[in-house]
Amino acid sequence: MKDKTVCVCPPAVSHEGFASLATPVYRASTIAFPNAAAFANRADRGPNGYVYGLHGTPTSRTLEAAISALEGAAHTMLQPSGQAAISLVFLAVLKPGDTVLIPDCAYPPVSSLCNGYLAERGIAHRVYDPLIGADIAGLIDDGVKMVWVESPGSATMEVQDLPAIATAAHERGVLVGIDNTWASPLHFKPLAYGADIVVEALTKYFGGHSDLLMGSVSVNDDALYDRLKSTMSMLGIGVSPDDCSLVLRGMETMAVRLKHGSDLALDFAKRMVEIIDPRLVLHPALPTHPQHKMWKRDFAGASALFSIMIPSEMAGALDGLIDQAKTFSIGASWGGTHSLMVPMAIGPMRQFDGNAPSGLVLRLSIGMEDPDDLWADLAPIMDAIARHQPA
Repeated sequence: MKDKTVCVCPPAVSHEGFASLATPVYRASTIAFPNAAAFANRADRGPNGYVYGLHGTPTSRTLEAAISALEGAAHTMLQPSGQAAISLVFLAVLKPGDTVLIPDCAYPPVSSLCNGYLAERGIAHRVYDPLIGADIAGLIDDGVKMVWVESPGSATMEVQDLPAIATAAHERGVLVGIDNTWASPLHFKPLAYGADIVVEALTKYFGGHSDLLMGSVSVNDDALYDRLKSTMSMLGIGVSPDDCSLVLRGMETMAVRLKHGSDLALDFAKRMVEIIDPRLVLHPALPTHPQHKMWKRDFAGASALFSIMIPSEMAGALDGLIDQAKTFSIGASWGGTHSLMVPMAIGPMRQFDGNAPSGLVLRLSIGMEDPDDLWADLAPIMDAIARHQPA
């Protein structure tokens, strides 16, 4: 080969004896075929075949396989974010004239998707009480094609009765999808409890370091997988192999990080109920949580994310107390090494009381910092709540 060709096509080298513990990062747009016939028949490779970098490389396939193994799923598809994963499901499953039921505790962008893009295209939605359980059967008419679940709700921690909801939906031939980001598949496996579709925001515990965005959709049904995969291809959805590599690296410590964060979060919650009214501490692993028995029935563990209801009398002082925090950062998301706190005004967004009828919560995500430093930030807030809570 001449010099210019060598610059583009370097000589092959032996990989014999090379066995890295890290998953290689395979970057590609173009996938080369061995001959013209193979290219002409590329569709024969199927939805999991390598035909173009947008549709996956060995790096993304490795991540998909790992997530499927954790979820107990036959198939997993990667998305650019958790919200993108939810949007893919809604767009693939619903068509004009259909209705989707969404819980009142759902991640707010889900409501935005339903009220905006979907409504403009003739796809309806209805909001239901997340604590409805088997009574959701009364809401399922011929137009309903999917019931969406988020359990626990990521702000107010409503634990939904997924088995009862799934049974009612399946009796009418309706799909059930769930956002499982709070627990991750390490602490809850929704497909084993009746869900048809599981979404994870890999941005959170999987990535674990607040430096990437990604989501996943996992299913067992082959026909449903083909439908979702086809929609992905038409929309041109893909993810970066470099980000997949970061998620794979984060997964190696996910179990340790989740255990540390969830243990510490529960310890803080137990301290809090000694200081303030236990009803104000929204942590499903506490016996005082309204759906604790249901959580204990279904979940293998808790999360590092929980909330505190804020008495209306101290709402004006809350921002100042949060601003004094030295270790907690203020920001959205959760599941990273840095602890986060964020005030959330729930009332204007809700139709049902749920777990937080007062409408104002302080959501906490516990990270990897020293617990004494974290508690030093929380103690003044607990003292203020104790002074303002109803007698």
